[in-house]
Amino acid sequence: MMQLIPQQCIFVQVAAIDFRKGIDALIGVCRSRLKQDPFSGAIFAFRNRSGTAIKLLCFDGNGFWLMHKRFSRGTLNHWPKSPNDKVCATTLLIILNQGKPGLIEEPWKALPSSKDSKVL
Repeated sequence: MMQLIPQQCIFVQVAAIDFRKGIDALIGVCRSRLKQDPFSGAIFAFRNRSGTAIKLLCFDGNGFWLMHKRFSRGTLNHWPKSPNDKVCATTLLIILNQGKPGLIEEPWKALPSSKDSKVL
């Protein structure tokens, strides 16, 4: 089981890749296109051309995990358009659940202070 934490480094291959690629070929993509070390423990995200599936690659210190999610209905609602687009763990979870990141304008709300509340 893999857990996404806020401190997790995530790298996204923006362009679609051939989903016949396995672990070794995706390691090559990490090195050549993303210019990253696949043994770093970061999560690498890939999508297929039609946008119906996502693959995640991660090294856990003992071996590689290759996760493949195929959507049973529809296609991706969002995928980064530029390599400069930042993807955090929360954004990746939203993408994996076919949501659209950025729809929540204010993810938290300030609580009223004791000065603002009136005592009856």
